[in-house]
Amino acid sequence: MNSKVLSAAVLLLASGCAGGSSEGDALLREHGLEGVGTEEVVERLDRTHEDRAAGLTSSVTYDEVVLTDGGTETVLPMPEDRFYLAVAPWTGTTHECFHHSPSGCQGELAGEEFDVRVSDDAGAEILSGTMTSYENGFVGLWLPKDITGTLEISSDAGTATQQFSTFADDPTCLTTMRLV
Repeated sequence: MNSKVLSAAVLLLASGCAGGSSEGDALLREHGLEGVGTEEVVERLDRTHEDRAAGLTSSVTYDEVVLTDGGTETVLPMPEDRFYLAVAPWTGTTHECFHHSPSGCQGELAGEEFDVRVSDDAGAEILSGTMTSYENGFVGLWLPKDITGTLEISSDAGTATQQFSTFADDPTCLTTMRLV
């Protein structure tokens, strides 16, 4: 195997998109995502509005993250054991959503601090702490796949508690947590 082919194979594996196309590689490179793992891609896209203006769209599912720019698409596999749940707490307005679009979804409460507590159905705490919502009004949670549990989120605006699950047919976008 020549060094160019070996370098390309290493890059694809490092970026979490083995089996990618040269167009998909160009898409990642164009948006500064080349060589970045799936989790970091999702977090980068969720945190800012920079890629919205650049024309990049994205969708997070149980198995993959699909990135599209114009007619070019690339698919990144999700980690085998991790599920991304994007949560947009709200007080006045929300939107319907199922598969989170880090580059498209917009929640109401951007830049707000929230106390977040996640526990599984057995009552074991999975995550607890203070988190700040991104520019898109979402708080991103990396959770174990294939569990059910309870999510509690609170701020000065109120508290919301909701059951959730992280199985293959579950939403990656949660926009139903009204703070009261």
